[in-house]
Amino acid sequence: MKQFTVSPARCRAFLPVLPFIEEGKMLANFEDDSSSSGGELTPTRKSSNQHNQQNTTILSSLRSLLLVISSALICFAAARNTITWHCQRFWGASGDFWQAQWDRFLDAIGEDPIYLWVYGTSILTFCVYWIFGGIYTFLDITNKPAALRRYKIQPGTNEPVDTKKLLKVIWCVFINQTVVSIPLSFVFYYAMRYRGVTNVRELPTFHWVLLELAMDILLEEIGFYYSHRILHSKYLYKYIHKQHHEWTAPIAVTAIYCHPLEHVFSNLIPPFLGVFVMGSHVATSWLWFSLAILSTLNAHSGYHLPFFPSPEAHDFHHLKFNQCFGVLGLLDRIHGTDTNFRSTRAYARHIMMLSFVPPREAFPESNSCKHKLDIKVLFYDQDCYLRHLY
Repeated sequence: MKQFTVSPARCRAFLPVLPFIEEGKMLANFEDDSSSSGGELTPTRKSSNQHNQQNTTILSSLRSLLLVISSALICFAAARNTITWHCQRFWGASGDFWQAQWDRFLDAIGEDPIYLWVYGTSILTFCVYWIFGGIYTFLDITNKPAALRRYKIQPGTNEPVDTKKLLKVIWCVFINQTVVSIPLSFVFYYAMRYRGVTNVRELPTFHWVLLELAMDILLEEIGFYYSHRILHSKYLYKYIHKQHHEWTAPIAVTAIYCHPLEHVFSNLIPPFLGVFVMGSHVATSWLWFSLAILSTLNAHSGYHLPFFPSPEAHDFHHLKFNQCFGVLGLLDRIHGTDTNFRSTRAYARHIMMLSFVPPREAFPESNSCKHKLDIKVLFYDQDCYLRHLY
């Protein structure tokens, strides 16, 4: 296989062909080979057989997905009566309690829908973001407790975080949460009123809440993935999305550190899609928005903590730019935009850790030179990708 050395200064030579590279493979057509160059990065071309193999992998993944969904539906149908009985038993025991608490809450603050949908949602999301984001920020500023640094996804980054950059992030997030989010909350409220959602007194059933949350997750994946892919197009990246990617090693509160237009179309509208389609109760919406905020804080935290969902995929996206655009990873697999990610040790770590062993210790790099090579690949990827966008 013919090899050739590419330095960042020579990336301009590749610019004429970059726009024609197949989607999801902008930089995926190069493999790293440092064995013959004394540690120097020497990308090599992938063969067409590997491209065909990727298409086969996508079809295999789709078949596996259909098999899992079909199996789940069969199991659910078989155990449907038992599941329903247990759910009804649980909801019968606790439903009256939650309804009573909700009634007390509405009696205290009133049940004007506009206050609940606009001001209630704004206050709740603000508090959830900064309470839990503040905990992560404390870790980033103080580096304490020191034991948690073993769970850093990119060791040595933001230890401690730069104060000037952090203040810039906090100010931008505050503007997005007030100047941008609150006016859009009025739009969302009138959309829900048009949808016919007016009753706020009666809480939905337990079964319906579970169904709504499932739809919320699915529709957010669709909305976020495609809006995110669009933001990585040449001009939108340069003028809008580049701000969010200033952090190649993100911290939690950078989750909505972005251009206002990105905040609207990529952060606010995708989570709202399921709420609108399902005609969700305001209480269910608050539950979903809280879960979505906790998810994005975790995804940007830079920590792969035990018993938490894995943030490896989105952290890899910030590191490499052109991989892992979605939330669940489902559409990344279908479109092949996680190919490079699945060939790294980060993919092996992309699981929920059910022990206190740090992921980097449970799944160490294959050799001692790997970290240095990753740094070189990072600079190569970033330089070529950003030059292409300009």
